Amino acid sequence: VIDEAHERSLNIDFLLGIVRRLLDERPDLKLVITSATMDTEKFSKAFKNAPVVEVSGRLYPVDVEYRVPDAEEAEDKDYVDQAVEAVEYLRRDKPRGDILVFMPTEQDILETCRMLEGRKWPAVKVLPLFSRLPAGQQRLVYTETLPKIVVATNVAETSLTIPGIRYVVDTGVARIAQYQPGTRINSLPISPISRASADQRKGRCGRVKEGLCVRLYSQEEYEARDEFTSPEILRSDLAEVILRMTDLGLGDPLDFPFIDRPSTKAVHDGYDTLVELGAIRKVAGPRGPRPARWELTDTGRTMARMQLDPRLSRMLVEARAENCVPEVAVLAAALSVRDPRERPPEKAQQADAVHEAFKHPDSDFLARLNIWNRYHGDFEKLGSLVQKRRFCHENFLSFPRMREWAYLHTEVVSALRELEAGERRGRPRPGAKRAPGNRDTGIMSPILHADVSPVLYGAIHRAILSGYLSNIAAHKEKNQYAGAKNRELTLWPGSVLFGKGAGWIVSTEVVRTSRLFARTAARIDPAWLERLGGPLCKRAYSD
Repeated sequence: VIDEAHERSLNIDFLLGIVRRLLDERPDLKLVITSATMDTEKFSKAFKNAPVVEVSGRLYPVDVEYRVPDAEEAEDKDYVDQAVEAVEYLRRDKPRGDILVFMPTEQDILETCRMLEGRKWPAVKVLPLFSRLPAGQQRLVYTETLPKIVVATNVAETSLTIPGIRYVVDTGVARIAQYQPGTRINSLPISPISRASADQRKGRCGRVKEGLCVRLYSQEEYEARDEFTSPEILRSDLAEVILRMTDLGLGDPLDFPFIDRPSTKAVHDGYDTLVELGAIRKVAGPRGPRPARWELTDTGRTMARMQLDPRLSRMLVEARAENCVPEVAVLAAALSVRDPRERPPEKAQQADAVHEAFKHPDSDFLARLNIWNRYHGDFEKLGSLVQKRRFCHENFLSFPRMREWAYLHTEVVSALRELEAGERRGRPRPGAKRAPGNRDTGIMSPILHADVSPVLYGAIHRAILSGYLSNIAAHKEKNQYAGAKNRELTLWPGSVLFGKGAGWIVSTEVVRTSRLFARTAARIDPAWLERLGGPLCKRAYSD
């Protein structure tokens, strides 16, 4: 039995493909795929027109209220503020009952819990719930006897059922992974959920008595949304998919029976990226010298253990060798979110003056690092949420993007610590070249760009370069650069290198608007390329 199949995560799609293969070998095996909101026609077709059985649930009636703020309120209040007001409304105007609030991120959950606890309702327990919460704290949602308000990510949408919920507050958003073709990395933006997800959330109440789902968006918005959430296999950079499939021995993605098959071009691009990163190589088959299959390199095995975007994991592998993990962990998270700096047209000069303090003369990446250090240097001194938002406002920074950056940094650090824990348990450590005495991978002490020595500058940018070798470029004239793969690039006007004729650069974004621009760039030493590029380099010999 495969439950919650509609979630269509890579793990579920892998599992469905494995079982689909197994059914051809095991006609005696019976498979049941279950979900409350599944595209039954597509699934039935994928499993040789399997029969569809509909089972009615025993739910109490659930009403839906659409609670939409007016335009003025929407400017001043985000979904956290609106959700807290919705809980106050349910506590004030409705019969008593447990409440489940859906939030997109851990930070949103903790913020909402603090605000709700500040109301000091007697004999009410406010409980957070997200996947990384320790198991003991997760169990409280089942064992707590007091009336409770549970604030959860979409882990509570289908993955578990919380008993006693009578009311649901649905913010209508979730953190949904998406591949950004411009940056060729995965991001985790906060996006509107599908109608199927909204119906799943609604179904969390009405199990013990009549329920009510309060949606913080309009009925028109609900009806205009996609029917189902797009599967991860169509929202992911396939380099990551191929790395995982190679690590698990699942073969070529084009031969694998995915419910939604990825395109041939996307698969080939994924293989090219992994070759560029030094994660895979072709090896000869058992008959003849011709290459027959792909296998992971030592570096690729280390990257696969981190379970991050391959470009980011390649950067972190090199950072361990270069002894600059804290800095590169911050930058790896930064490359997964939009630039937090804001430049309102009416205050452009003022914003530029404030942002000038963050800049490094040779690197857009170190500007991001300086923003991080200043933010965390001052952030702990700030008290309320209002003060924290004021800090970002005064420095022309987006508070939601800064919050998202911090969340992703926690994920990167967690992946590194899991890798190091595995190594301490005695696993072999493929390709490890890390210098002794590497610093902790947690949030580092603030450093100013003036303190980045030439040695540290080189270490950080060699790590970045290892993940973005195809984005190198050599200066031609003014702001024109000759890029890899015969691309003519223009340096983005917002770069610190604009107008400087920087020699050789690496960028993490090559994006076409009015022309082909290289964005988020830094000056590099071309002598680094031969060691990092290895067999990708073309060599010419003469007398």
